Amino acid sequence: MTRAELLGPPAWTLASAAAAPVAMIGGWTLAAAAQERFDPVRETISALAATDATAPWIMTAGLAGTGLAHLVTAAGLRAARRPGRVLHAVGGLATLAVAALPVDVASRAHGVAAGIAFVALSLWPAFAWRRGERVPVVLRPVVGLAAAVVLLALLVLFVLELQGLTPDGGAATGATERWLAGAQALWPLAVVLGLRRTRRSGPLGA
Repeated sequence: MTRAELLGPPAWTLASAAAAPVAMIGGWTLAAAAQERFDPVRETISALAATDATAPWIMTAGLAGTGLAHLVTAAGLRAARRPGRVLHAVGGLATLAVAALPVDVASRAHGVAAGIAFVALSLWPAFAWRRGERVPVVLRPVVGLAAAVVLLALLVLFVLELQGLTPDGGAATGATERWLAGAQALWPLAVVLGLRRTRRSGPLGA
């Protein structure tokens, strides 16, 4: 690892990593509260940003903020391998496209963008890890691969719910999407916090 990588992510990366879950989770919470009738267990996040929603701008802003946060965080995670950072950035760009393409206006394009975002944000931990004695815990192979497995499992569960292939017939589509989107928004923050903690405690120099 280079000296710049060993120094850990800059302070602004912590701000962007924290902004992603705030924008995503805060966005769907506020947007759902503004709806007269909304079932967060069954209905998707995209429904909150549809043009016929009560306040679509809230979820649209949440999605856009999450996408931008992912882009900034990917730029600041210098310790992660480049393929992982690229996938992270692709996930951010696709999330911005989801925000720009309401599901009731451009359903096909919206679905493609959402699919790219979900896959990229699930896979990036599997391509971000490094080998070596001085590598921080959050970037070790077993941790990166484990994170990707969990995120991919959530993605598969969401897809099965979305297609109505689960025992409940898709009744928990909204809930599984929120588990997936929330976990994807939180993992970059966990990585940044882990890197900054490692830098303070000093093991990188051991």
